[in-house]
Parts: sequence; structure tokens; C-alpha cells
Amino acid sequence: MIILTRRPMPGTSTAVSWDGRSLGSWTAALENSDVLINLAGRSVDCRYNARNRREILRSRVDSTEILGKAIERLDTPPRVWLNSSTATIYRHSLDRDMDEASGELGGDERGVPSSWRFSIEVARRWEEAFFLAVTPGTRKVAMRTAMVMASEPGGAFEAMSRLVRVGLGGPWASGNQFMSWIHEADFVRAVEFLAAREQIQGIVDIAAPNPLTNRAFLSELRSAWGIGLGLPAYKWMLEVGAFLLRTETELLLKSRRVVPGALKKHGFEFLFPTWFEAARDLVEKAGAHRRKANER
Repeated sequence: MIILTRRPMPGTSTAVSWDGRSLGSWTAALENSDVLINLAGRSVDCRYNARNRREILRSRVDSTEILGKAIERLDTPPRVWLNSSTATIYRHSLDRDMDEASGELGGDERGVPSSWRFSIEVARRWEEAFFLAVTPGTRKVAMRTAMVMASEPGGAFEAMSRLVRVGLGGPWASGNQFMSWIHEADFVRAVEFLAAREQIQGIVDIAAPNPLTNRAFLSELRSAWGIGLGLPAYKWMLEVGAFLLRTETELLLKSRRVVPGALKKHGFEFLFPTWFEAARDLVEKAGAHRRKANER
């Protein structure tokens, strides 16, 4: 495995330096490769000011475009190119599930903040750059990924768990907005599944098959941690908290009700199809990480 990275680590022979914007010697790493997986993109956990918007968009579009140009120049290009996208591309959905065939793209719906349109525009341009790349010898899959729940420190699961453990694990605003998610193990397995299935191409939703409301999601998370009650967070409280933490309430309030139509059609089996199972496994693993850190 070879990793293209902007910050190579000394002594790591598998890391190759690139800037995500221009062609260079790194393109040789793609020659005769089996699978190219592009996960590049600046974190969206920030305030959407002009500078951050520009970096969020360009980090995704530029890296995708330059990979396409590199593949066009190869004698033996990768067999398959799996490129990140996002389940946020679908509209704010309280009424029904969305998948690749039935999902309605967002951006024009009424009754939602205009600031939410930025994420939709990023997703559209990201996928546009991907599918416009001329790569006839390479199968392409855009992975519209839901929130990946991982037990390691630093992710969304840790942040949510911290709130639950201090008694702030009640519903956010109405609590009726849906949350789409996927366990880290199933995300990795889904990527491997897509790489191996030659018949799958185009857009694929990577999400667990059972999205649930924010109220139910947090209730299950509290139960997994053994916490009985959680104080709710009203919308104004979320606005203040998001401002102080330099992030956006869209990450908390948009209803994402995405299901994996293509994965299920092609026979993918989830290890963690429900949040009940996933939350308990992640809590157990997170506890092990904490104990290990305390022993150091």
C-alpha cells in the first residue's frame, strides 16, 4: 500500500509526497496499481467563512481533478478508483429514506437555512470533477458516505460520547432529525467490497441500513454508556455552542435519512446494521482505548 500525503512521515517508506493540486513524481505510484482510494478533503468541522469555504471546496475538487489527469497519462492505470463523496448531498429528509435511485438532491428545499446550500454545492462539484475525468480503463465509484463512527479518539463518536458522559446527551433541538451513520468496521468492509466487485460503478451510498432520529440515536448512546438521562440542547443553545466551538449547526440539525441501496442490492452484509449493536461495540472499544492511554 502506498499513501499519498501532504505531510510525509520520516522513515515511512510507503508515504509519497503530493500537494493535491499539481502533477509530479507521485504519479508513478499509480502506475499498474490495483485500487486508488481518494479520501482527501479538509475537515468540515469549522465555521463556514470565506476562507474555510474555499479550502473545503478546493481540497476536494482539486485533488479529484489532478488524480483524473494523472490517470489519463498512465500506461497501466488503476483497475478501480474509489472517490469520497458525501451523503449530505441529499435533501433534508424527515419524510422518507433516500438512496442512490430514489434520493432527491438538496439545495432547493424550503424551510432550511440558506447556509446549508454550501455543503450541497461542494458535493455536486466534487462528484462532477470525478465523473468528468476521462478514465476509460478505470472503473469509478463515488462513495456517498454517511458519518463514520469510530472508537479512536478525535472523531464524531468521541465528541458525542463526551457530551453523554457529562449529562448533555439529550436530543438536539426537536430531536426529530434523522441521523445516518456507519460503523468503522463496516466502512472498511464496504470499501473492500466495492473494490472487488467489477459490476459496481457510479454512485454508491455507504451508510448503515437503519437511520434513526437524533432522539433515538442519543438514547441508545446513553444506554450503551450506562447513562440514564441527558439534558436536551435547544436550537439557540446549539447556535451558541457551534459559534464558540467554531463549527456549524448544519452538522447537528440537518436530517440525513440515507440508506445503502446499491450495497444491499449486491449482497453486502453489515456487521452492525443497527445503532443498538454499533453503539455498544464502539463504547466497549472506546473504553479499551481510554484504559490503554491511562496505562502509558
